Amino acid sequence: MSATVLSGRELAAAIRTETAAKAAGLAEAGTPPRLAVVVATADESSAWYVRSIAKAAEKVGITCDIVDLGGDAATETIRTALVDLSADDTIHGIILQTPLPAGAALEDLASAIAFEKDVDGANPLSLGRLVAGLPAFAPATAEAVVAILDHHKVELTGRHVAVVGRSTVVGKPAAHLLLDKNATVTVCHSRTADLPAVTSSADVVVAAVGRAGLITAEYVRAGAIVVDVGTNPTDGGGLAGDVDAVSVTEQAGGLTPVPGGVGPVTTALLLQHTVRAAAVDR
Repeated sequence: MSATVLSGRELAAAIRTETAAKAAGLAEAGTPPRLAVVVATADESSAWYVRSIAKAAEKVGITCDIVDLGGDAATETIRTALVDLSADDTIHGIILQTPLPAGAALEDLASAIAFEKDVDGANPLSLGRLVAGLPAFAPATAEAVVAILDHHKVELTGRHVAVVGRSTVVGKPAAHLLLDKNATVTVCHSRTADLPAVTSSADVVVAAVGRAGLITAEYVRAGAIVVDVGTNPTDGGGLAGDVDAVSVTEQAGGLTPVPGGVGPVTTALLLQHTVRAAAVDR
């Protein structure tokens, strides 16, 4: 018996429809939502993602400015751009795209993004407020994990969730969002002893480690729900998840696809966050 496909496309479409309606209302009221994406990389997969955000923004009525600083931009050049955008009243959302040039650290530069405009939850202040239960934008990918589980009516209260990955972009914020849903969360990482034993005891497994095909059937108990956050480029120009879907689909009760799972919801949430930031700014 194959796992149920937990698509994110329908949820993403619903979020975009709602976002478009709110963006239109804001524009009519004199506050057209505007998003700035700061790019300091020549990475082609990153460029493809930025273009996809810009196209999606245009479709819902959000102006998207791509601020391309070049792949060799100095740290202070990036910081200055973020500070200037934060001070620009016509900009409502700011994203700092990764990867960054050598010597530039996301955790240092993201603090230059005003947290009210930090629509991807990168600023340490945003992360701290998230943990404290205060208003802040969560990292969109982490929020997308919980949104997909909610959309597919996966019960989280009292359930054991194993999050594989401890980054501040996905793993750690996802763990806090899942805790807010009353799940019991185990955060796993490269030093976790006997990782398959830990994950195979969980009701839900969130794979967010950035290693293609790491999670195989032995990592998943029968009937468990698996959320694949991986977006690993393949030699053929496609994407591979952190989950070996062929192996896991015969074991899991539900599995998000790659592509078509977490990714579309992440983009939709970034746009939703931008509109929410614009609404507050009125």
